Amino acid sequence: MIDRPQAIIFDFDGVLLESEYEGNRLIAEALSDSGHPTTIDDALAHFVGLNGKDFAAAVEKWIGTVVPVNFQQRMTQERQRVLREGLAEVAGAVDFVRSLPSSLPKAVASSSSVQWIRTHLGHLGLADAFGDHIYSGRDHVERGKPAPDLYLHAARQLGVPIERSVIIEDSPVGVTGAVASGATVIGFVGGSHCLDGQADRLRALGVHHIADGFDEVRRLLGLG
Repeated sequence: MIDRPQAIIFDFDGVLLESEYEGNRLIAEALSDSGHPTTIDDALAHFVGLNGKDFAAAVEKWIGTVVPVNFQQRMTQERQRVLREGLAEVAGAVDFVRSLPSSLPKAVASSSSVQWIRTHLGHLGLADAFGDHIYSGRDHVERGKPAPDLYLHAARQLGVPIERSVIIEDSPVGVTGAVASGATVIGFVGGSHCLDGQADRLRALGVHHIADGFDEVRRLLGLG
């Protein structure tokens, strides 16, 4: 059990939104169609939790050359489609967020853009759940994940010491920064993108607790 936190900070993709599996499935297909055979498991192993320049660098490292133009175009088209149509929640995420006391400060801290987060929160019916506390590694800090800066920024904006905050993260990139921030970290392995051994990988990075779903998160936090 975790001492009752003064704030909860959520990662977004792979914690609240089932975007990691779907996104990496599309990445694998697009790279393969561009002449760089890639399986879904390859994509999940190399690209989860990355965005922007870090994602592009990881793709170039994987394929051994610059990112193909047709790959970039396809990913842009798919992103626009998904923003229009939405994606599923991670199982139990919406009910969990809605069940939190209104008095408990909470934020989203994600590598994705504010537009992406807010649009999908709207699709999930959580448009007002976090108020103005939507923070992006692209938009709010100079150093995104795996640096701890985004989590520290979120805690400051919530007015809560990071040491009294709980962060829920699913990826090695995110966990690295979350642990470095000084918060209590729950390694979340309840998303469909989590491969066998993910819990062990997150434990090795220093997470304090592992949850395979939101029922376990609720138990860890003593929320009934």
